[in-house]
Amino acid sequence: MKKIKNSSPHMSPDEFKIAGYSVIDWLAEHLREIENSPIKSQVAPGEIKAKLPKYPPKVGEAFGKILLDLDDVVMPGLVNWQHPNFFGYFPANSSPPAILGDLLSSGLGVQGMLWSTGPAITEIETQMLDWLVHLCGLPKKFLSTEAGGGVIQDSASSSTLCAILAARERVGGIPELTSMAAYISDQAHSSVEKDLLIAGIPENRICKIPTNERNEMDCIALKNTINENLQIGIKPFIIVATVGTTSTGAIDNVERIAGIAKKFNTWTHVDAAWAGSATVCPEHRNIIRGTDQVDSYVFNPHKWLLTNFDCSVLYVADSRPLNRALSITPEYLKNKDSDSGKVIDYKDWQIPLGRRFRSLKLWFVIRSYGSDGLRSYIRGHVDAAKWLENMLNDSGELALAAPRSLSLICFHHTAGNKATENLLKFLNESKLFFLTHTYIKGRYMIRVSIGGTYTRKDHLERLWKKIQEYLRGNANQ
Repeated sequence: MKKIKNSSPHMSPDEFKIAGYSVIDWLAEHLREIENSPIKSQVAPGEIKAKLPKYPPKVGEAFGKILLDLDDVVMPGLVNWQHPNFFGYFPANSSPPAILGDLLSSGLGVQGMLWSTGPAITEIETQMLDWLVHLCGLPKKFLSTEAGGGVIQDSASSSTLCAILAARERVGGIPELTSMAAYISDQAHSSVEKDLLIAGIPENRICKIPTNERNEMDCIALKNTINENLQIGIKPFIIVATVGTTSTGAIDNVERIAGIAKKFNTWTHVDAAWAGSATVCPEHRNIIRGTDQVDSYVFNPHKWLLTNFDCSVLYVADSRPLNRALSITPEYLKNKDSDSGKVIDYKDWQIPLGRRFRSLKLWFVIRSYGSDGLRSYIRGHVDAAKWLENMLNDSGELALAAPRSLSLICFHHTAGNKATENLLKFLNESKLFFLTHTYIKGRYMIRVSIGGTYTRKDHLERLWKKIQEYLRGNANQ
């Protein structure tokens, strides 16, 4: 019998299988050689775009040809965030179980906006958020069985925006904006200010509270500022505390801030985007002391808990203000399951309508590593940071510019800002490492953010040897 040629424009299952194996093979080889790959892209602006054709192809191309362009076009233009010597920003973890979970989520192509559009999407997510409450020692009020619960968002930026909208709703919504003020640390992430502006809070009502010598929010200044504003008719509606600031990893006193918020009947939100993952280890749970008194809390497993971006988890003590702020249900989304009140529709917990099956990768990660594996991973990075802290303290020429925060080290050259800048330039120009800087209260400092999936203590030892090389060379000049 003459074989009939398949006229479908899609890959056949067998063709998809072959192409899929080739992608996994490519990724496996990439991970095997990741330490030998360049950390930073060296391309000039426009160089990648210039390699692409001006117009799309008229006829479909073979997948093998497309895959070749990963090496020729894509890789030269990437910053290698998974390199074990990448210390520049807070990590963006990627692990094999999470990759496979993401692949399955993409392959299934399902939508979890309503319980009825994907019961497994909703219920696995609900259970994963409950698992994290137990894993991280979070207050029981964040469990789905209580008045609140958790939801996966794309980023801490979106999570914090949702918390702000819920806080705004609780005090009366948009009509009350003219008399509202928000309070944040002057070290809070820039996304918090952006979220407040998006929510309609005027810039002059975003009160940036100064920080103390440890770069933590000054609670006395917070209380005084609220009282001063109340005298002119401006009421507080939200205070945002930070557990692990971006610059130095400073940890605000959540317990004290929540106490102040309670006195003024104000919503307290905690941004623990990076540091929150560390609380899988019981010895680090002191950083979230006081969260039993707060209204909302966010941390990002996609930063330091081996889960691929995007996976930010937002918890609320009471889901009703959040749902009131975000729930709109047109006729075409109404259904008997939602009307029953027995299910969660996560569309009412986020800004977008549609949502991916993000909990699948989180499920894979937690089951693959277990609580013991996750704790061992976090402890390895904290121990490596402690080692580097000791080396810096004993060096004589270098010093900590801020107290070590978990696995974040900020240090400077004792000769001053210019010497610190020169050291950072030397380390980055070696192309062996990637680090960034911050500048606080007149001091330029180098940040060493330890948390990559494949980063071990020996990578910090190599960094230290390079630092010593600079110090020796500088001493001989």
